[in-house]
Amino acid sequence: MKFLRRNAKRFAKFGKGKGKKAKWRNPTGRHNKIREGKKGYPASVKIGYKKTKVPNEKKIIIMNPENLEKTGKKEKAIVGNVGKKKRIEIVKKAQDLKIELANLNSKSFLKKLYKEKKLKEDKK
Repeated sequence: MKFLRRNAKRFAKFGKGKGKKAKWRNPTGRHNKIREGKKGYPASVKIGYKKTKVPNEKKIIIMNPENLEKTGKKEKAIVGNVGKKKRIEIVKKAQDLKIELANLNSKSFLKKLYKEKKLKEDKK
């Protein structure tokens, strides 16, 4: 749900519904209908509007190639904050073990490195 400042779409000085001036500001004021939670007015920011997470899939952060061996079938592998050298090792091992990485497309990542000639192609 996107929360905008009161009258953001009405006035140009608030960015007409977009921009940094249209961002949410808590309604103050004696007769403010949004603050009072009146029917027919935009919703106010409250606890409970956060998106729910899917509980069936566990996510494992991978910091080195050895962590890939510990991942199961129902778990998603996410490459952590590592350097390029270790990331290359993780991607190659993931391809060997046929594990799909959630935040990295392994084929395009290696293809880009081959193009830049930072990595020599393995002959099979």
